[in-house]
Amino acid sequence: MNTKTLAADTAGSLQWLVFLLANALALPIVIGDIYQLSPVEVAGLMQRTFFVVGLASLLQGLVGHRLPVVDGPAGIWLGVFVILGGLARSHGTDPYETLRSLEGSMLLAGALLIAVSAAGLFGRFLFLFTPLVTGAFLMLLSLQLSGVFLKGTLGVSDDGTGLQAGPAAAGLGIFLLVLSFSLWGKGWWKSYAVLIGILAGWAVFAVFGWVGEPLPLTGLFRLPEGLAWGMPRLDAGTAVSSVLVALVLLSNLVASFEAVKQAMPERGTEDDLRKLNRGGLMAGVNTALSALISTVGMVPLSVSAGFIRMTGQKRMGPFLAASAGLCVLSLFPVITSGLARLPGPVAYAALLSTFAQMFGLGLSTVLRDRLDQRRLSILGLTLSLGAAVLFLPPQTFQALPPVLQPILGNGLLVSMLLSMLLEQLWRPAAAEGNGGSAA
Repeated sequence: MNTKTLAADTAGSLQWLVFLLANALALPIVIGDIYQLSPVEVAGLMQRTFFVVGLASLLQGLVGHRLPVVDGPAGIWLGVFVILGGLARSHGTDPYETLRSLEGSMLLAGALLIAVSAAGLFGRFLFLFTPLVTGAFLMLLSLQLSGVFLKGTLGVSDDGTGLQAGPAAAGLGIFLLVLSFSLWGKGWWKSYAVLIGILAGWAVFAVFGWVGEPLPLTGLFRLPEGLAWGMPRLDAGTAVSSVLVALVLLSNLVASFEAVKQAMPERGTEDDLRKLNRGGLMAGVNTALSALISTVGMVPLSVSAGFIRMTGQKRMGPFLAASAGLCVLSLFPVITSGLARLPGPVAYAALLSTFAQMFGLGLSTVLRDRLDQRRLSILGLTLSLGAAVLFLPPQTFQALPPVLQPILGNGLLVSMLLSMLLEQLWRPAAAEGNGGSAA
């Protein structure tokens, strides 16, 4: 390996590491706020999240689908955590009871994914994941997460307060910088737009004193704590929702796979179904691992495709090195504390532009089939109703049975189930043919 190649791989690994880190940074803060965790508990959750993100990405890259796709906190799981956490607070119940139920739910969903994939049954479900279903999922996921990331870029809290002109302007400047380099940059500037944006943004925030204090240190070396929330438990409501979440996770895997295939058309000589079965198996393992190490369930992130297109980072070596590096770094609290000082608005801003890429990928997936009146109607219903649920307050479904609350209160879940149901029940005319599989 010559010096130029080594330098390129090192820079690529660093960019992947920052991407891995940025996708994991916000979650511990969000969960800590919802479940009223102490700063020490948030620090532990941050370490566990970093460790599982790195390990899950490494396992998928080595023995799963073997594509450079980051595993990160699943939007569907985060939605369930947020909804149930809000219900726990409104009912005055112990938040740790809810967290233990979520551990049990993730274990059950992981077991279902492992069983389906190990039995080679993934192909039996592919008829559900038409281009319309996977494309609508990508588009709605992009819309949901772009709102979260824009609020993070501006430093706005959930109640709409907290906006400060200086940090907000800096966050928007970072977003525009990354977007400009990714669209109009040449060579190195285009390939490392995200890394440049994060380094520049961190420097600006440090100069103006907007960098937070380090997290409390608990020693030089520490392994992640297993079952930090207690022993898992399972009830009827979380059991039903975990089955549906497992179905959505299958769809998410297919959507991520399809998105990365479009971003890397030179890959894919191996049978796609084998990759999906391996990816599904490891997705189940990683979901169960998330439960055992007490963090939010992981899933291959579709936004990785936007990152690949933006940076041109397609080689497995830098990706695997970054995944392993994040695992190792998470074991040292002093390093984790330093990394955690990356200002949230900087990480949000650097990644915000990738959601435009993901929305475009979803739209192009939908357009693989002709948009006749049937498909236009399904797409419109799916996106409008799914987006409408996203804007409903968490307490909307409190009067319904606990089994239905986490289902109807999650826009992604409602959208996915609705699109699958309409695609199967509203059959196309014989002359049109069917929509085909998403994979």
